[in-house]
Amino acid sequence: MDLSKIVTIAGRPGLYQVKSQSVGKIIVESLIDGKCTPAFARERMSSLEEISIYSVDEDRPLKEVFRSIHEKMGDKVDFDAKKATNDQLKAKFLEIMPDYDQDAVYPSDMKKVFLWYQMLMNKGLLDFTEEAKEEPTEEAKPEGEA
Repeated sequence: MDLSKIVTIAGRPGLYQVKSQSVGKIIVESLIDGKCTPAFARERMSSLEEISIYSVDEDRPLKEVFRSIHEKMGDKVDFDAKKATNDQLKAKFLEIMPDYDQDAVYPSDMKKVFLWYQMLMNKGLLDFTEEAKEEPTEEAKPEGEA
């Protein structure tokens, strides 16, 4: 699962897929409506690959949080994150990430995580089968052998 080409842009709703790059701007496609627009270097953009969620031990990459949602809920989030109360969001987030930092992760962050997960699943941009196939091959090698 490669989240490096999926970005969030401050001040713009939803997620965007990077289509091309040029000097001072990139062309992004909205995952909401499919429209392509330029995003300029002065805009704050964050790749989903770089985003992590605070936990009590060490931060967990968003990719791992998405994997946990997939393990617990499957391809569809089992509640409406847009209409959920703060208490409902906290309870659901606790299910997928029991060690999240309850002082640093806000309900608005939780809502985004669930909405982003569902948006990416609906667009077919999250693939958990690829990683499941890779892991056993690494474990199959005895330690110390190449």
